[in-house]
Amino acid sequence: MPTFSVLDLSPIPQGSDAAQSFRNTLDLARHAERWGYKRYWLAEHHNMPGIASAATSILIGHVAGGTSTIRVGAGGIMLPNHSPLVIAEQFGTLESLYPGRIDLGLGRAPGTDQRTAYALRRNLTSDENEFPRDVVELMNYFAPAEPGQAIRAVPGAGLNVPIWILGSSLFGAQLAAMLGLPYAFASHFAPQQMMDAIAIYRERFKPSEHLDRPYVMLGFNIFAADTDEEAQLLSTSWKQAFVNLRSGRPGQLPPPKPGYEKELPPQFQAMLDQVLSCSAVGGPDTVRAKLQDFLNRTGADELMLTAQIYDHKARLHSFEIAADIRDSLKTPT
Repeated sequence: MPTFSVLDLSPIPQGSDAAQSFRNTLDLARHAERWGYKRYWLAEHHNMPGIASAATSILIGHVAGGTSTIRVGAGGIMLPNHSPLVIAEQFGTLESLYPGRIDLGLGRAPGTDQRTAYALRRNLTSDENEFPRDVVELMNYFAPAEPGQAIRAVPGAGLNVPIWILGSSLFGAQLAAMLGLPYAFASHFAPQQMMDAIAIYRERFKPSEHLDRPYVMLGFNIFAADTDEEAQLLSTSWKQAFVNLRSGRPGQLPPPKPGYEKELPPQFQAMLDQVLSCSAVGGPDTVRAKLQDFLNRTGADELMLTAQIYDHKARLHSFEIAADIRDSLKTPT
């Protein structure tokens, strides 16, 4: 049986607000825990009207405090926006509060536009090209403190917070392999280099004190419903939001729109077809076939499922269908 987890952006549907999104997030996390999902990750984005998870560490604490067993973490923290010491302290705090349940996924993109990145940092001297150095610095803060060590993460030093490298290109695959860390690829929105990234990571992986063999997690979109037709309609919310974002018009998650794709120019339709190549849209049988094919093709150790669905109850049902299907899927050998 494959391992499934949840990636949540805490979406803000049109007509709603962040407070309701946070209630929805905790509700979904509690359901995911009961349905046997392994982890529940939240992602850092900024200046996005439809995404409420900007203060990612705070929201992780909210979810961890409202659940009991599911692992909770960042998928991910965009490290160029932060001092490694601050992140070590934040996640050291989370690990101290919820021991054995916290994950820290790290990305090198800003999670926003350049103007907002400047507002976050007040300058842009924190270069994404320094990401490998910053990752190593952060890892060192979690190591046991040495006598005479000038700067310590308190809390943080000596705590076992699993670190993941996130990526949507070959860069992250190479870094994760070099450091001997687990690797999560953002195939749910940037699938183009997925197979090459997986191959590079597995071929170049160096066992470490953190991990003795490669471990690949892949993002995968789930729009599951009782029928194919209903699922296709549910997916139009995400499709509208994605087209709006790529057109420079980010907004809240819109309600489903019948016939939406028929209105799209060919270039946008082609873009959606490419982005959704790592997705399952349909009823249970359709979703089962898509998931099994994806697992067979990639050999993923874990799938991080995400579902940007306007109606909260429909979103819950989508994750429930996926959980029900999981037991009938075969893990590739």
